Parts: sequence; C-alpha cells; structure tokens
Amino acid sequence: MLDRTLIWNQRHLLHALREYERFYNSHRPHQGITNARPLQPLPEPIIDPAQISRLDIRRRPRLGGILSEYHHAA
Repeated sequence: MLDRTLIWNQRHLLHALREYERFYNSHRPHQGITNARPLQPLPEPIIDPAQISRLDIRRRPRLGGILSEYHHAA
C-alpha cells in the first residue's frame, strides 16, 4: 500500500494504516493454514449469461481507491 501512497504527515499515515488494517482484518475473506479456504461448500457456478447480467455488484473504494470492497446490492 505504501509504495502507491503519498503520505503527508503522521496523522495521515496513522489513518491510512488503520484503514488498511481494518480492511484486511474484517472485510477480505480469511484463509486457513497453507492458504486453504474454510470448509464450506462453494456455491454453484453461474453459467447462464442472463443470470450473470442480472448480478448487481457494487464497489466501494477505500483509501482513495487503493483498496476496494465488493458487495451484492440489496
């Protein structure tokens, strides 16, 4: 993150690091030992183009777009 960010002062640095930590500890999917995914069944893949076009995925930029969260729209 820091190689793509211009840090202005200590306050800005602490804000960026807190946001980065919050993102990686809460939003992104956690992985287990040796990068194995948790033991949950994966959903069936969507292969019908009509279903894919109806997906409404929203992107929320964080840290000025360096990080992104993706959610299904309600």
